[in-house]
Amino acid sequence: MTSIDDTPAGPALSSLRRARDRFLGGRPPGDGVPEDLAQAWRRARFFGVPRDLAAPPRVRPPVDPPLLAAARPALDRVAPTLSGGMRLVLVDSRCRALWSGGSRYAGTSADVAGLDLSEKAVGHNSAALALRTGRRAEVHGPEHFLDLWQEVSAVSVPLYEPAAGRPAGAVTVVAPLAEDPTAHPGAAIAEATAHAVETELLGRARPPERLLLDAYLRQRADGAAVVALDGSSRLVSPEAARLLSHETLTRLERRATALVRDADTGPEGARAATPEETSGPEGARTGTPEENTGPEGPRSAAPEESAGPEGAHTATPEAIAAPEEFAVPEEFAVPDGAGLTVRMSRLTHGGEVIGAVATVCPAARRARAAERHDHDRLPGLVGTSRPWRLAVSGAMELARSAEPLLLIGEGGVGKTALARALLTLRGSAAPRVVDAAEQVPGEVPRWCHALAEREGGGPPLLLRHAERLGQSDVAALLSLLERRPAVPLVATHTPGAPTGPCLSRLLDILSARSVALPPLRERVEDIPALLTAFTGHPSPGRPPLTWSLDARRALEQHTWPGNVAELAHVVREVAERRRATGPVRREELPYGLRVPPATRRLSGMERAERTAILEALRRHGDNKARAAESLGIGRATLYRKLRAYGMDQA
Repeated sequence: MTSIDDTPAGPALSSLRRARDRFLGGRPPGDGVPEDLAQAWRRARFFGVPRDLAAPPRVRPPVDPPLLAAARPALDRVAPTLSGGMRLVLVDSRCRALWSGGSRYAGTSADVAGLDLSEKAVGHNSAALALRTGRRAEVHGPEHFLDLWQEVSAVSVPLYEPAAGRPAGAVTVVAPLAEDPTAHPGAAIAEATAHAVETELLGRARPPERLLLDAYLRQRADGAAVVALDGSSRLVSPEAARLLSHETLTRLERRATALVRDADTGPEGARAATPEETSGPEGARTGTPEENTGPEGPRSAAPEESAGPEGAHTATPEAIAAPEEFAVPEEFAVPDGAGLTVRMSRLTHGGEVIGAVATVCPAARRARAAERHDHDRLPGLVGTSRPWRLAVSGAMELARSAEPLLLIGEGGVGKTALARALLTLRGSAAPRVVDAAEQVPGEVPRWCHALAEREGGGPPLLLRHAERLGQSDVAALLSLLERRPAVPLVATHTPGAPTGPCLSRLLDILSARSVALPPLRERVEDIPALLTAFTGHPSPGRPPLTWSLDARRALEQHTWPGNVAELAHVVREVAERRRATGPVRREELPYGLRVPPATRRLSGMERAERTAILEALRRHGDNKARAAESLGIGRATLYRKLRAYGMDQA
């Protein structure tokens, strides 16, 4: 359940009604309509929801849903107290109505079981919005898409099970529309009902789940970066989410799964936890990073979200035996180059391991500071995001010894720039640079021969595009590595191209000391710094290039198949073409960057068609007539496809 915040008053009802009428008439709704509401209306139109729907469609309701069984006592207590035309509705995670009670209101029947209240079925409504955002939501009168609900207001509060990261359902209170809906009159009732339902859900939770949750909350109370795992789910504190990468969390989960499955839980070295240790804050909701995903991307449970309703039922020591924790937890370094140390304690109950609690040691923060310090020593590199810093830190660790190093990543991620910086850091002679993609014959064999003759060493080799090496080059390198495994070689590799057996063998040897660089789409927080670096000093007579917030958002939404190299090309193109002053606006970006990502999942054919349209528009300077002609379609067809793919707003 979310904390209570008053929903701010929106535009006056009369102006909203006029805006809705304009929108349904095919015109823009106007500037006074919040953008998220306009987007909700557009989604309803995209889903084909008829505005004059007589009643919500029905789907097959679930049989004996556990959510309804847990919520029924609270609902039966609250419904008879409702007055003033208010009605109580319970929906599940798929926005299917499970139960309703209280007064009657327009647009519903007494039997609501199985009504589909999802956005795809009925358009914008509070239940669908609460499930999507994970927060309390209010929708008043003309904000609804359906004519059916123009005279009602609804407030919905999501329901979270104790160990669930996404809502399991929602409680909705519907009331007649008031002329000044600054706040829904049933908001407090919805919050209290959701509180009671979550309390019942907590009381029905299995003891192992509750004990794991208590152990997690106990460690969180000390401000530690903690992860609790049972092999099927994981609870991650915000501090741990910032310190540990997704790969590290996956490794911890695999280790916890092995403990649950295989660990010996004999009595030696075990101790019984005190009742004080087993009790934590009453009620909580947390979840995995994958589960905590909303429209703005992944989220971790905030501290205020971890605390549940007061008075939630917790088991007494007599009802549930206290868990047993091993006195000596195992401590190990995170094996992904993060430089962090993790202590993992096994949690047992009834003689069986039910999970593990992993805590990041305090030295982790010093390790992160050391990463930043090492990163700052490398010239020519830009970026402070965690994926980039981890990759650079791992590469620096391997580069301390003069042995082969392989940098792996998509095209344009910055492999060559990092390789040059690492070689500069080594303080060795200027490297010999060979680009296998340019097919210069004999360069690699000559370097191998010279290095083999000079036992004292020679200049290092920076080998670009190792996947394009010829047969003679591969043979020369394999021969040299057999005689001298520690050769001063830094190679870059872009996966994807087919490799023969000899090249595969070479890459296998080099991969023993390799680092994978993240693509730009995984380090979008570095885009502002990269923009500053690529802009540089303006040419004479031109103002400095700055970027509006809207343009930066458009850049951050792009998938960047060409990565950092593509971003550098875009900056140069914008700088050369623009004549305006002030920050760069979204409208000045190439068409493919102005267009937001697709609003729905596209098939392979649709993705190819969308890409072809974007490329044609880019090639013809956003001239739609010429783009349509080059594609062999009419302008009307092009405009229709732009609307279908959500590209008509660019």
